[in-house]
Amino acid sequence: MMTLTMLTMLTMSISTIVMMMASIISKKINEDREKASPFECGFDPMSSARMPFSLRFFLIAVIFLIFDVEIALILPMTIIMMLSEMKSWMIISTMFMIILLMGLYHEWNQGSLEWAS
Repeated sequence: MMTLTMLTMLTMSISTIVMMMASIISKKINEDREKASPFECGFDPMSSARMPFSLRFFLIAVIFLIFDVEIALILPMTIIMMLSEMKSWMIISTMFMIILLMGLYHEWNQGSLEWAS
């Protein structure tokens, strides 16, 4: 038990030292205004390079990822159906689908699925 504690402390201290050294080494000493500005083929930028990010797009992307993971959970249900008892499979899959539909209804009710307002 003592060797595990010592090994953990050694690992934590080495990683802390490496992170501190990386932070110290990576600091820029002088910031040049020309190097910090965006570059468009030698011309001054036409508009701001820092465009505001659409939170609607981000929300739609997160919802897509969530439902994509849920599809990955639904697909193996057909294989499991052959290996399990039909009554328990029906209860579990029905509850899973009800939870998914409740989440979809909540997102729809909140207006998260509407792209244009």
